[in-house]
Amino acid sequence: MVTSETSRAEPSPVGVAPSEAGGLLDVLSVAAVVLDTDGRITLWSPQAEELFGWSANEALGNYAAGLLVADEYVDLILELFGKVMAGEGTWAGVFPVRHKDGSTRLVEFRNMRLQDEHGDVYALGIACDEAVLRGVERDLALSVPLVAQSPLGLAVLDTGLRYVLVNPMLERINGLPAEKHLGRTPREALPFLDTDVIEASMRQVLDTGVPLLDQYGIGRTPADPHQEHAWSGSYYRLEDPGGRVIGVALVVVDVTDSYRAAKEAAEARRHLDLIARASVTVGTTLDLGRTARELADLVVADLADIASVDVLDSVLEGSVTSAPGPRAGQALFMALAVSASYETVAVRAADPVGERVTYPAERLVTRCVGTGRPVLVSHITGRDLAQIARDQAAADLLAREGAHSYLAVPLTARGQVLGALGLLRTRNPLPFDDDDVTLAGELATRAAIAIDNARWYQHATDTALTLQRHLLPHPPPRAAGLQIAYRYQPAAAAAGIGGDWFDTIPQPRDKTALVVGDVMGHGVHAAATMGQLRTATRTLADLGLEPARVLRHLDHITAELEGTIATCVYATWDPHRSRCRVALAGHPPPVVIRSGQAPELVDLPVGVPLGTGGLGKAVFETAVLDLIPGDRLVLYTDGLVETRDDALDDRLNLLLSLLSNPGLSPEATCDRLLAALRHHDAADDVALVIAHVQAHPAPTDETHTSS
Repeated sequence: MVTSETSRAEPSPVGVAPSEAGGLLDVLSVAAVVLDTDGRITLWSPQAEELFGWSANEALGNYAAGLLVADEYVDLILELFGKVMAGEGTWAGVFPVRHKDGSTRLVEFRNMRLQDEHGDVYALGIACDEAVLRGVERDLALSVPLVAQSPLGLAVLDTGLRYVLVNPMLERINGLPAEKHLGRTPREALPFLDTDVIEASMRQVLDTGVPLLDQYGIGRTPADPHQEHAWSGSYYRLEDPGGRVIGVALVVVDVTDSYRAAKEAAEARRHLDLIARASVTVGTTLDLGRTARELADLVVADLADIASVDVLDSVLEGSVTSAPGPRAGQALFMALAVSASYETVAVRAADPVGERVTYPAERLVTRCVGTGRPVLVSHITGRDLAQIARDQAAADLLAREGAHSYLAVPLTARGQVLGALGLLRTRNPLPFDDDDVTLAGELATRAAIAIDNARWYQHATDTALTLQRHLLPHPPPRAAGLQIAYRYQPAAAAAGIGGDWFDTIPQPRDKTALVVGDVMGHGVHAAATMGQLRTATRTLADLGLEPARVLRHLDHITAELEGTIATCVYATWDPHRSRCRVALAGHPPPVVIRSGQAPELVDLPVGVPLGTGGLGKAVFETAVLDLIPGDRLVLYTDGLVETRDDALDDRLNLLLSLLSNPGLSPEATCDRLLAALRHHDAADDVALVIAHVQAHPAPTDETHTSS
């Protein structure tokens, strides 16, 4: 038997506020029975009928002991009943009760005396099934410590979204005691969080009954106001045993560590992806300006809002002098590229691309290249803008556009600082940090190699092109009886600049030698070899030899230039006889255009390239062409007609069709051929000569004899 004792309950470790009546009494199904002084049943509740099986009609007026108590317990019950009715206190305990169906059940009782206004007394018995009560007690005994000691943040809110329960862990997570929660909504208690999303989620769960799991949120709370935290929240609806909605429960887990780890992993993947894309998209060509643009475009896609690439002018000039030291003063730069992640006038604050600008020592980019170290300004001030922008107007523009963070990293290749990559953030609210410095430095290092390769290649290309153009005739001398038009066009890609040349060489008695040649290979070596062969050809031309003999001599000379092979077309024009003699050494055939006839390729043996004479006696043949005023002879190198994608015969046929317009001048014809036959990305250079026959005074007898 269990006897109840009145005691003061200890405060619960879980904060609780009043709420609407719940269904606990319904769960217990508490029965109420009233007895008169004789022990007869005078009141009988529906719960009593449910608990004992007897209806009110069956129970009322009967002695309770006789109806509900087994014979062996009647005396005990009567004794206890007498004490209660005598005012000697209440009685509480567990007692076996007989059910209508004949079974015996243990019932938890509370018995007390009642007195009405007339002084009459009654006995009130309150009872519930002992097993049910023990289950509820056990659940409570488990749930209170479970909630109080849980490592998860737990809360219960009523249907008005007011907190009615908050456990200690949630107090620690939110940095607020339970009393600051209870009776308040999330919007009122936690204004520092995104409560619109939180309350919307709760209302959704209340309306649908469908739980929301793992709802992530990020923010700062009074518990740790200086650090951003991440939480995973799950919501589910609470219902009483009758199915009535009584509120919503919230389970919160601080997942900051895993969030930061995932964020760092995602950032690492982003960095790797950016570096991988840099290896593919930066340095796709050996063009210096394009490489710089590729770098600027890459970083504004993922790292910065505005990017600029500037190189030292001394680097562009091919100097190997190191960058100015930290106290060396001003530096001369050239702006190679400026790019932005969105349309913004802030790009006007950068130096115009292609412009050479002197930066003073206090400029941050000057400090960057001077020290060879990154310069990071996480939060830009007005003073910083004066050291970032080129002038006050540019600084004001950057301020209006919201520039708030700056980073400059050196472009270093092979131990030499080439320039700097400058980065600005305007729309991106996050400042540059050490991770960004590392990433930008890695990108700059990779790009610097490509920029260095491009600038050395550009330097070598410019040298070759300058040498080649210096060796070509400017302009060719006038030729008796001929109108000469010529073009030289280098390859679009710097790698294609090679040894193509042309020449018109005056000879005795008004004759003229026409030469077009092509030294195989590219670069300075090909251009220099071309100069040697051009000089040799001019020397041989002075001897007045037949074209085939000239080519044989050139073949021997070329063979002595180790590793050199060249092609050549050599022709001599005699204006007094209106006769042209032509020979080929592995060269594309010339085109002859006779008045009133379709253009045609000159039919003569191609011969072997120059430089192969050491393999055996080279055979060259001379063809004779009789030309009259109005006729034309077209000489060219293979760069005009050869491509990777088209058959040579198709290209030669196209050449002939383009030459079929006799109304065009030689100059206009040159332009037409280059426009139609040359691609914008042609991989080889081309030399082109068009000789238009004009009327010439009749030769004298002396001229005929000496010829």
